Amino acid sequence: MDTLANLRAFVSVAESGSFSQAARQAGVATSVITKRVDQLEWRIRAPLFARSTRRLSLTDVGERYLPVVRQLVRQMDDTLDGMARADGALEGHMRIKIPSTLGVLALGTLLNRFLQAQPMVSLEVVLADRSVNPVEEGFDLALGARPESYGGVQDHPLAPVKRRLVASPAYLARAGAPTTVADLASHDCLVLSTSGTRWELQGPQGLVGVDARARLRSNDGLALLQAAHEGLGIALLADYLITPGLREGRLVEVLPNMRLPDLWLKAMVPASRAELPRVRALLHWLSAQLAGMALGSGFDVEVRPAVMHACDHPDGAATLPVL
Repeated sequence: MDTLANLRAFVSVAESGSFSQAARQAGVATSVITKRVDQLEWRIRAPLFARSTRRLSLTDVGERYLPVVRQLVRQMDDTLDGMARADGALEGHMRIKIPSTLGVLALGTLLNRFLQAQPMVSLEVVLADRSVNPVEEGFDLALGARPESYGGVQDHPLAPVKRRLVASPAYLARAGAPTTVADLASHDCLVLSTSGTRWELQGPQGLVGVDARARLRSNDGLALLQAAHEGLGIALLADYLITPGLREGRLVEVLPNMRLPDLWLKAMVPASRAELPRVRALLHWLSAQLAGMALGSGFDVEVRPAVMHACDHPDGAATLPVL
């Protein structure tokens, strides 16, 4: 019985959510993956998955030991990679998480350039806009601008993310321009789901907060940018999204004398992975590239005519297709 192969099959099924998907990733028949997991369950005398015709989920034992098994498999793979190449060249696989919108606009290109420079390295890139614990979810490196930190994880600041309130001239002509933070409560607001409806701004009198009334919620900044251009309300967005629209007059800054606290794009790296040469190399590459990129200068973003209008949502918000 190949214990390493069985452990690897368990991790792959848990991460992909199905035996068939794990088999496709491994390039083997589904029956092979099923047999490997069955052998592992027989060895430990406990089920790892609760199987039904409709869904697959981890048992309590599977949930408890997935992080441990994932770490064991990685350590073995790293050891074998090091034995295979002792000349110091970068080699191996990394699993990373990046924010969706910034990933599409910039980070994807940077990662492609890294792969071109390092032909013996491979990446699995997961786009997600939530904060993840890279230790628990099996990432070598997770990029994000959320403030959360986790035990056993190193935070590496990469670049500031400046934000502003903006709206289209058409919306402000129709609804009027707010003159105080409190005025925002009576306006249609375009809210990033991951940031929530509590907006806080810094002014001469200190930090002032308001509960934004969400006309539209989305987990995608591009969807909110589209809605702002089309006059649906006031949006709180990062400078790298709105700078072209401000420059061209398609957007206007709202409450320009108030400042939104900056966020920081950071890399979260498990301490157990931080000294791997390929992880260090990727971290240094991203630091150097983002330092010279100036996120606040903005990227060219194509704002297309809406293919679907906002629709009513039970909680009073609306949804748009992710663009």
